Amino acid sequence: MTWLLLGLGLVLVIEGLALALAPSRIEQVLAFLASQPADRLRIVGLAAVAIGVLLVWMARRMSGTG
Repeated sequence: MTWLLLGLGLVLVIEGLALALAPSRIEQVLAFLASQPADRLRIVGLAAVAIGVLLVWMARRMSGTG
């Protein structure tokens, strides 16, 4: 449960910083993503999930809890 709360907290901090520091850039990125085909977005999403799982696994191994 601690890992989940830590992960969600970090996501909120990073997202909040991006929105607070560069809101117009976020709008540009969202417009770019909206113009991409669904298949490309799906591949990018799956790659992000795979990288995220790898990072969580690595963090758990380094901390000795995995």
